[in-house]
Amino acid sequence: MTIYLYNTLTRKKEEFIPEDANNVRMYVCGPTVYDRAHLGNARSVVVYDVLFRILQLVYGTKHVTYIRNITDVDDKINAAAKAQSITIQALTAQMTQWFHGDMQALNVLPPTKEPKATEHIKQMIDMIEKLIAHKKAYVAKGNVLFSVKAMPEYGKLSRRVQEELESGARIKVEGYKKDPNDFVLWKPADAEDDSSSVFDSPWGKGRPGWHIECSAMSTQYLSQNFDIHGGGSDLMFPHHENEIAQSCGTYPGSHFARYWVHNGFLTVNGEKMSKSLGNFITVKDLLDKGVKGEVIRYALLKTKYNEPLDWSEKLLNDAKKELDTLYRRLSKQEQQSDDVSEIVNALSQDMNLPVAISALHANPGNGLRKMGGVLGILQQDPDTWFKGTDSSGIDIEGLVNARRTAKKAKNWAEADRIRNALKQQGILLEDRPDGTSNWRRE
Repeated sequence: MTIYLYNTLTRKKEEFIPEDANNVRMYVCGPTVYDRAHLGNARSVVVYDVLFRILQLVYGTKHVTYIRNITDVDDKINAAAKAQSITIQALTAQMTQWFHGDMQALNVLPPTKEPKATEHIKQMIDMIEKLIAHKKAYVAKGNVLFSVKAMPEYGKLSRRVQEELESGARIKVEGYKKDPNDFVLWKPADAEDDSSSVFDSPWGKGRPGWHIECSAMSTQYLSQNFDIHGGGSDLMFPHHENEIAQSCGTYPGSHFARYWVHNGFLTVNGEKMSKSLGNFITVKDLLDKGVKGEVIRYALLKTKYNEPLDWSEKLLNDAKKELDTLYRRLSKQEQQSDDVSEIVNALSQDMNLPVAISALHANPGNGLRKMGGVLGILQQDPDTWFKGTDSSGIDIEGLVNARRTAKKAKNWAEADRIRNALKQQGILLEDRPDGTSNWRRE
């Protein structure tokens, strides 16, 4: 089976040829854990989860390494922890746990490894020291900055030439920069920093810049050269551009990632998602309303991965109806075929999700469950799928189970929140002495 992917680096759809078919390697930028995962975050995670599944099918589960990092040191994290009057560790631990829970609700497979930035400070410092030694970086007023002009190829991913970069730079530039586009590899600590976000370095106490984190973690687990680097299209510049510059500057002669894959933006009713516009939607927001995680996942798969996706109530409702139709068909199939070639063929052509979903609906045979598994859907028992779901699509059983989990973890606030949310829908819970719950309608 031949896989084709659109490579942002070359602006072409190319045949995917791994450097080592026995060790296919992919890195994807993970969350910065200062807030709940929103739908834009979820789209990226789901897209690369599908790619992970395809690679495993074609090359074998043991021969694919998927790294998705956790950014747990960042200015946004510091600000959020300070605003909530909690420690950075408490914030990042809670947000990471919630992220995992939200992604599990979307049937996302765990990556092969999920490194945390704070656990790889040494690797970042080692890279920065090499960049200084190679005259690709310099120290200025406690900062270490990457020298963009020291890399003639800078801009090859985003296709931005030096003149465009200079014209797009801010008018006011920090005085310690040699060039307006030079970016921070290491920044000094200030008096207001939480001590847990301050690390020792040859240049004084401080913390790494965001870009160097991904370079250090990807090369640590996938080597200087690997196959696929993924992420949202909003990360192409400057984040991914800077990753290439840092990594190739650290390891002369390397090419870093060969295939750059970017998923498209997500809008809400035609507008950019924003808290100020009141259209900022998290995965938790939808789960709290009783929307099934599988419905959210299916809705995120309805558009080609590298094209914009406009989120709306209609998209969500159509996703629910289509999944209901597929589960009804699944309930009538007594045997299941192992043939997934039709859907894999569609996904091997640059992850053509609409064609793959069409193949599901057009399948007259008994392979729905296996085919759906490639997309991460249709794995529930049909009776379970329909049980406890009312006409509005509220997953009552799912919420009851979530409350049971919260109680087991002694998260009483979450347990009460779920109880009250169900009560607003006319569903009353009756707790038993053994910890289980029955429910009934008012």
